[in-house]
Amino acid sequence: MNTLIQVEQLYRYYGDHLAVNNVSFTLEKGEILGFLGPNGAGKSSTMQMICGNLAPSSGQIRINGIDILDNPKEAKAELGYLPENPPVYRDLTVDEYLHYCAGLHRVAKDKTKAALDNAKERCGLTDVGDRLIGNLSKGYQQRVGIAQAILHSPAVIILDEPTVGLDPIQIREIRQLIRDLGREHGIILSTHILPEVQESCSRVQIIHRGELVLNDTIQGLEQRMGASSLMIATRQAADQAKLAAIAGVKSVEALDHNRIRIFHDKQANPAEQVAALAVAQNWGLYELTPEKRTIEQIFVEITQQAPPHLGEGAVKEVQA
Repeated sequence: MNTLIQVEQLYRYYGDHLAVNNVSFTLEKGEILGFLGPNGAGKSSTMQMICGNLAPSSGQIRINGIDILDNPKEAKAELGYLPENPPVYRDLTVDEYLHYCAGLHRVAKDKTKAALDNAKERCGLTDVGDRLIGNLSKGYQQRVGIAQAILHSPAVIILDEPTVGLDPIQIREIRQLIRDLGREHGIILSTHILPEVQESCSRVQIIHRGELVLNDTIQGLEQRMGASSLMIATRQAADQAKLAAIAGVKSVEALDHNRIRIFHDKQANPAEQVAALAVAQNWGLYELTPEKRTIEQIFVEITQQAPPHLGEGAVKEVQA
């Protein structure tokens, strides 16, 4: 594996307030990392330190093997960044703006045209080079923002809320562009749109009260979302006691209109036994649906829990 970002034991204090607490992670080439966290969790501070805009109180950050504190210019040259509001000049054409950005990124003059053509092709901008950016749709302005971030062929691309304000078709196009870019780069995607992570990312991290509380692959996240309850509906009232007696069933909850929610161990799905019992008892089973937790539910569950080693006073300080 080619490690493009290596963050080790990162801390950041603001006075006495610990905003980032011992954060460590890596980003490999080909990975798209979804970076999530509620407001005030330390996500923005972590991102700013990775980008070199904020110095850590302690810890180490390497970008494509280059220490960002020891060699900031060389390390930052390996980064491409799209902030939440694309830094585009609306009164310039796409070509004029990208040519200007190429100069900022120190792209050699004899390589500028090839860099512009490559960025425009990858971002679907080839036919709009002579259009004023202010006359483009929000989706195309996002594409221009991504194009400026990849002009200099950085190892790492950091995207902050890249689909905010886009319509559903534009969102699908930008997500596909992110997946395409992820084949050749390492990407960090910061977003508050939780389904975005499932659609675009290969790994997800959640930061909460300054600590990484989840670091998992999308496959691992989907396993966490696996069914732990069943919804059944019957024409005749079902015997809750008999349902509760089935192996693996933890509890049952009566709902309206002869509907029942059955909570069970994840390792023992009793759907087959429930169906067999309903048929044997002639309850008239017409619905048997496994329920899955959403990524939003998992996010809320994780971020409502305090890190286990923090005392009550520390939690109150962070919340304040």
